[in-house]
Amino acid sequence: MVKNMTQGSILRCLITYAIPLILGNLFQLTYNAVDSIIVGRFIGKEALAAVGTASPVMNMIILGISGICIGASVLMSNFFGAGQEEKVKQEMATTAVFGVYFSLAVVVLGIGMTKPLLRALYVPEEILGIASLYLKIIFLGAPFTFFYNAVASALKSVGDSKTPLKFLAFCSVLNGVLDVIFIGGFHFGIICSAVTTVVAEALSAVLCVIYVYRHIPLLQLKPREFKVDRELLKQTLQYGSVTALQQSCQPVGKLLIQGAVNPMGVDVMAAFNAVNKIDAYAFTPEQSISHAMTTFVAQNFGAGREDRIRKGFRIGMALEFCYWIIICGAVFLFREPLMRLFVTGEAADIVALGSDYLGIMAFFYVFPGFTNGMQGYFRGRKHMKMTLLGTFIQTSLRVIFVYILVPRMGLKGVAFACAMGWSVMLAVEIPYYFHSRKVFSERVANS
Repeated sequence: MVKNMTQGSILRCLITYAIPLILGNLFQLTYNAVDSIIVGRFIGKEALAAVGTASPVMNMIILGISGICIGASVLMSNFFGAGQEEKVKQEMATTAVFGVYFSLAVVVLGIGMTKPLLRALYVPEEILGIASLYLKIIFLGAPFTFFYNAVASALKSVGDSKTPLKFLAFCSVLNGVLDVIFIGGFHFGIICSAVTTVVAEALSAVLCVIYVYRHIPLLQLKPREFKVDRELLKQTLQYGSVTALQQSCQPVGKLLIQGAVNPMGVDVMAAFNAVNKIDAYAFTPEQSISHAMTTFVAQNFGAGREDRIRKGFRIGMALEFCYWIIICGAVFLFREPLMRLFVTGEAADIVALGSDYLGIMAFFYVFPGFTNGMQGYFRGRKHMKMTLLGTFIQTSLRVIFVYILVPRMGLKGVAFACAMGWSVMLAVEIPYYFHSRKVFSERVANS
């Protein structure tokens, strides 16, 4: 359902928009985590390590794609808030046509570079073959990933964050059921895990497109409308490419961090894969609140509602803090049971390694809550370069400190390295926030 966020209760707007995003992203993480849990328990720790070492590469592609879609979504939100519905459709068409060529390029380049990339990450030869095959199949799903994200972003830009959730939930359950049947029941190998993930992505994309053409006239494109508007493409790439670079910084950092973890052995690699999955669950609501802030700020920016933007920012940051209190307690108290989901009884070392890491990281989740809130605000106001700069600083420092601390502290060093990166990121973003507010106020006063 289309929703105008330029009016009504700000808290209600943010919560009702963020909750479906949180649930949708949790479902998406669930079918990834189900893969890891089933792979670890039914195939073995080597397969779990292979999936783990492939995950940062997968995430780099997914976040790069979603970055472009987020850039397009900001433009569509601006147009929708300003009442320019024809521009919304033109932007949708431009993104779709560009997506065809972009996603095919990702498939070709990704499959060709899989083994060299894994070797550069010092992946042990004992799991190189299965990790490479798993990753190649995942690359084949890139077009489906792009079109799901594109259509979902278009729906979110006009205030509908519930519909993508429904389809993603269905496909997540389907993915889990297929994994249990074919891997747990029939003992198929790691290839099956990749295939079921791609099938779920494809079905999500198809269901979103069908829904749009049945229920959302604003986003329905006729065949003759599938053409590129050069000016909109320029703006989309201007915002989207910066956002894609910003989104890709995190998985590039994880790739480099994986390179520091891999030489420590299969047990540490398996533990690192498991805690990454748990971290992803913890971060998802923070990121979803951030996306709600982006759409809220973008729509109100298009409508010229500066007073609402400032109130929305304060409420959004308060939501981030309240969520941190909950997730910190939950992860700290249940860190051992969470780790045991990923391994069988004889893998006590992996459980201990992961539990030590999570006992520290639980308290550090407050930092990404605040950085995500700041990023959501900056994206909504089209300050894309600032989001890139902040993420680049955080990622660079995190990687540097990982290579310093991990050899001395083990997996716990990754948690401290993350905290250092987030702290410096906030030290840059907070002064910029107040500076940008001052500049805008002066510009309004002089106009």
